[in-house]
Order: sequence, then C-alpha cells, then structure tokens
Amino acid sequence: MKRLAFIMYVYPEKVEEYIKQHDQLWPEMKEALKQHGASNYSIFLEKETSRLFAYLEIENEERWQQMSWTPINKKWWEAMAPLMETNEDNSPVSTPLEEIFHLD
Repeated sequence: MKRLAFIMYVYPEKVEEYIKQHDQLWPEMKEALKQHGASNYSIFLEKETSRLFAYLEIENEERWQQMSWTPINKKWWEAMAPLMETNEDNSPVSTPLEEIFHLD
C-alpha cells in the first residue's frame, strides 16, 4: 500500500458545485476507483484559498495510473473542468506532495 497526497485548485465561485458533485459521486466512478486500487480517499478544502488537499491509498502505482485512461475517469474530468483548474486533457492541475512523516 502506498499513500499519495496532492493539491488541486477549485474556482472560488464553484466550491459549492464541486462539493455537490462529490456528494453525488457517480456509482460507476466509485467502482472504477476501487477497481484501480484506491482506498481511504479524502479531499479537504482550504476555504480561504480554494485549495484542495487530496489523500488516498493505492495498492499498486501502475494499476492506479491506468485509472486516467478509463472512459469514466475521462467523463469525470470533463464534468469537473468548469469547476477547477485543469490541464489541456481536462485532468486537474495538481501538485504532488512528498511524504516526510507517517505514524501508524
């Protein structure tokens, strides 16, 4: 199991819609995440800056990377693109964080 964390950026005026979309996360998206080894996935909002901090655990990095290519993931990115900073392929602009400490 590997822990991943990263920062993303939601547009301030789109925070409520972003939250709503995640409250109603599509069942097929949840299933795809699980099938690609994701668990313990959380996203936190820093209200003052609209920065998002995401944390998840994955079983296998190669398997997790394959999630990007799934049709459901591409559809999700397309739905999220109007709400947050994205790259040309609609993937979220994200800054990976390096783990420097962990306590079990």
